[in-house]
Amino acid sequence: MGVPALFRWLSQKYPKIISPVIEEHPREIDGQIVPVDARGPNPNGEECDNLYLDMNGIVHPCSHPEDRPPPKDEEEMMMEIFKYTDRVVNMVRPRKLLMIAIDGVAPRAKMNQQRSRRFRSAQEAKEKAEDKAELLKMLKSQGGYIEETEIKKAWDSNEITPGTPFMDILAASLRYWIAYKLNTDPSWAKLKVIISDSTVPGEGEHKIMEFVRSQRSSPEHNPNTRHVMYGLDADLIMLGLATHEPHFRVLREDVSIRDAKPRTCKLCGQAGHQERECTGATKVKDGEFDEKDSAPALKPFIWLHVSVLREYLAAEMYVPSQPFRFDLERALDDWVFMCFFVGNDFLPHLPSLEIRENGIDTLIAIWRDNIPYMGGYLTKDGHVDLERAQFILDGLAKQEDAIFKRRRQSEENFAKKRKLNNDRGGRGGRGGRGSNGSTRDSSSNGRQKQLGSDPAPDGVPLFTPGISLKEAKQVTHDMVINRGATYRANLANKSAAAALKEMMSGKAVGSEDASSTKADDSTAEQPASALGKRKADLIEDDGSSTPGRSASTPGTPGTPDDDMPPDSVRLWEEGYADRYYEQKFKADPKDIEFRHKVGRAYVEGLAWVLLYYFQGCPSWEWYYPYHYAPFAADFVNLKDMKISFEKGRVFKPFEQLMGVLPAASRQAIPEQFHDLMTNEDSEIIDFYPQDFEIDLNGKRFAWQGVALLPFIDPKRLLDAMAKIYPQLPPEVAARNMMGRDVLLISESHHALYDEITSKFYSKKQESSQLKLNPRVSEGLTGLIEKNEAYLPHSSLAFPLESGAMPSLDEDHSISVHYEMPQSKHIHKSMLLRGVELGKPVLNQSDIEMTKSRAARSGRSHGGVPLSGDGRGRNSAITIIILLGTTHTNRKITTTIRSQYLRPIGSHLPQALVLLLADHHRLLLVLMVDILLTPLLHLSMAMAKLLTIVGQEEMEMGTGATTTTTVIGAEEM
Repeated sequence: MGVPALFRWLSQKYPKIISPVIEEHPREIDGQIVPVDARGPNPNGEECDNLYLDMNGIVHPCSHPEDRPPPKDEEEMMMEIFKYTDRVVNMVRPRKLLMIAIDGVAPRAKMNQQRSRRFRSAQEAKEKAEDKAELLKMLKSQGGYIEETEIKKAWDSNEITPGTPFMDILAASLRYWIAYKLNTDPSWAKLKVIISDSTVPGEGEHKIMEFVRSQRSSPEHNPNTRHVMYGLDADLIMLGLATHEPHFRVLREDVSIRDAKPRTCKLCGQAGHQERECTGATKVKDGEFDEKDSAPALKPFIWLHVSVLREYLAAEMYVPSQPFRFDLERALDDWVFMCFFVGNDFLPHLPSLEIRENGIDTLIAIWRDNIPYMGGYLTKDGHVDLERAQFILDGLAKQEDAIFKRRRQSEENFAKKRKLNNDRGGRGGRGGRGSNGSTRDSSSNGRQKQLGSDPAPDGVPLFTPGISLKEAKQVTHDMVINRGATYRANLANKSAAAALKEMMSGKAVGSEDASSTKADDSTAEQPASALGKRKADLIEDDGSSTPGRSASTPGTPGTPDDDMPPDSVRLWEEGYADRYYEQKFKADPKDIEFRHKVGRAYVEGLAWVLLYYFQGCPSWEWYYPYHYAPFAADFVNLKDMKISFEKGRVFKPFEQLMGVLPAASRQAIPEQFHDLMTNEDSEIIDFYPQDFEIDLNGKRFAWQGVALLPFIDPKRLLDAMAKIYPQLPPEVAARNMMGRDVLLISESHHALYDEITSKFYSKKQESSQLKLNPRVSEGLTGLIEKNEAYLPHSSLAFPLESGAMPSLDEDHSISVHYEMPQSKHIHKSMLLRGVELGKPVLNQSDIEMTKSRAARSGRSHGGVPLSGDGRGRNSAITIIILLGTTHTNRKITTTIRSQYLRPIGSHLPQALVLLLADHHRLLLVLMVDILLTPLLHLSMAMAKLLTIVGQEEMEMGTGATTTTTVIGAEEM
């Protein structure tokens, strides 16, 4: 689930869930590299039984890395994938099982997101090629030169989609490499390896979860199995919690560590300079074959301990006034469910909820206040109770206005601060930088941020839709290239490197291009690349932005807000809902039933996502049919909804390719289908727009906005493709077939190896299928079937032409088809009998701090806890100040009124103030909204009042007493 910045938010809020990975590295002895012996104890002090690899998180960075030149061809990519996978396995050292899962055909709900991502990826690749051509033209015009062999078309990362030739190569290569390791690496001798390649339907991480659930359903399952899952997506954390396996860790690269190695030039591929500094000089080889070229430093890894996150949530989700027994497993499921509102790969997040604005805390606060009155938990075993969910959504609806107003206030405060910085530093901000060359990050202890490293909060749809990529590209291009006659005149007198450097420095923001990995945090924080990077159509010069306002265009740092595109939704003003639905949905603003229809579709989506996480895909065909989410106020009468799903038909690989790839990536699709994507007379040509609108939707960069692509009509698509299928050659049609999981083991796994060979390959072969005996397979359950393509002790051939790895004359591993066991029962949200929980990591201080934060959480950006009746807790407080007690009548004269009300008006202009007097007392009653009142202003007003009272009492000599009483909402 791509929830931008979720991993960072979790690690900052719950710091003890993260720990560094202790890694052993190969050593060099007498000029020989000695590999790591993974048979030894794990240096991290904790062993692992099962390791699961969400393989797309390895394939993406290995095939198009950010910190070094990309591999020259697909074979070199395979070698990089082998090296990376070997490093991860040596790091974790699984003792029983390794599962490698590659994304297969996804549910239709995910395809919409994939379609948006791949269309944008193709557009960005095109723009990058144009940028490169422009740079080369400039370079050559100034006498520079780059060898033609160095200039080649960038590899299309859209090839990493099921059904492409690349995925075929990847599957064959991994099968070879696993068998090779089982034959040659002693630490793999006892491992069982399952490969679920892209021919098997389902997202990689969800195929892994299906496997974990299937094993838990077996009575022989060890409840103390220790799991590690590698991947880049933040949703692995949610999936880890959803298994209810307490011994679960997530492994990932530490993305907070920035590689200090100089970035490489996109023109010549050399390190030490960027495009703007390129002179075209031929690279000097280090060694005869450039074999001494220094490799980038290895990035460190970190553990995320799901068990520790469980401890934190146990403290945070416990409500003392809860009238029924606290069930941590059910509370965890509710927490996962509430996270879906903030973002996932299948639904747009609600406008009022942002991860950077502590949107999850707001929901938890509402949940904590309402749980005593809901009659139970929100969810049970992957099913949502809609009547109880209404409590949460009603609570959020009560706060939406305050959230939007508070957000606007924050944006205005930031704009003032940015203007002040610009005035002080000349060019100011992040894009131009002030005199000190940097700005400070108040949220990270003053650490300097990288240029554009912290994107704005994922704002609400405030930006007028309709900016197309072509228009934005032209704006950016003109701003960068046409800097004025002065620059043009000076070009002739400067070297190409100096000219490019001046044209692209300072006012034109430059950095690396974004990766298209699935990593939530990395994709959330991708900067713009050189030459203005058209991907960042309008570039903000700081880490925050005003939702609905585009950022400063390159070349115009510090552009006043008046020059920004108009914000026509204005969520902070009355009538925002009408404007939102009219502009985003093209709906009649008075059509309330349409809003409720959108709300029902969204709730249906929430139910789908919850089932997907806890029970598996409920429908392969369902999808959310809108680009935007409704407001919380649009969820009405949920208890009357009847939600059910039909399993539906799984798309074939070629059908997914045609559904998610743009025409620019058609080289990955059989040529027989190309005409459907490019011919103007094609019956589905409207599915493949060359240009499409991007609604920035409050973001800084086009890639963060909403791609307004048409939704695919599956019937039209399949009807058009059906006419082409008979034209496919057999070898091409084979890539369109559904595959099966494969289990590989070494003959060193004696008992299981002997049982398989005796059943499938002996003269007395009994059957082509075998139900695994957990006692023989060391806990693995399921059904295996003979793989007709495998023959024991046959040769093992390296499948690629380069011969970079050896072939083996005799293969001592065995390969069979594997099928997970099917349970008749649903997966229960519970700990299994016999589980032994580890020693707690949190101390009492950690627990008390977590409870204290939970009690006051959710107030950020207007969010506040609600009262039990769901009507919302009043955010106003009443302060009663006894100004004095005397033996004389106190009359409220004009002088007295002015004396006491002036300091209130100067510091708290929004406050309601009353002066009350009787025969003995003078009272001041002050009512303020704690959400909209800065605490500093409140403190200053109170201090001034008490100073006046003290001076008056000293002058009167009455011996009067001054007391202050604060009445909060709970007491009112």
